[in-house]
Amino acid sequence: MSATSPAARPGHAPLDGTSRRLVLAALAFGAVLDVVYWVLWYAARDTVASASTDAYYDFENAFPLADAWLLLCVVAGFVTVLRRSHAALFWLLAGGGAGVYLGCMDTLYDVEHGIWGSGSGGAFELFIVVVTFVFSVSLLRWGWRRRHTLLALEHA
Repeated sequence: MSATSPAARPGHAPLDGTSRRLVLAALAFGAVLDVVYWVLWYAARDTVASASTDAYYDFENAFPLADAWLLLCVVAGFVTVLRRSHAALFWLLAGGGAGVYLGCMDTLYDVEHGIWGSGSGGAFELFIVVVTFVFSVSLLRWGWRRRHTLLALEHA
């Protein structure tokens, strides 16, 4: 690829191929993980709770609306990437940003309250935080590297 080709310029990475399939798989995985976590939180809390204090429960119970927004962004991102819609850029950036914010909120609480050092529940919480950051930053990076390509797509 020459330095003057569109794909070589920042924001013009191609939309087709393996990377598109991977981002679609990541979006599907993220949506499923979000739903499974909240089903378990309300149906079998002990399987996902990393602490059993009222303060911890209050903290976690503040997240469903924000996680619902993240889920909406991820599902809309999946649909718009699948349809090759210019709106995919918005949903990828909104979802990635929401995930980074939620990861930061979790990290601060977990560090301040020693959650990660509290046994298997803490290890699970650390896993969730790491997955959230990797997922979110990957969405931001993938979308941003293709911003011009995505914005040039037809309205779908």
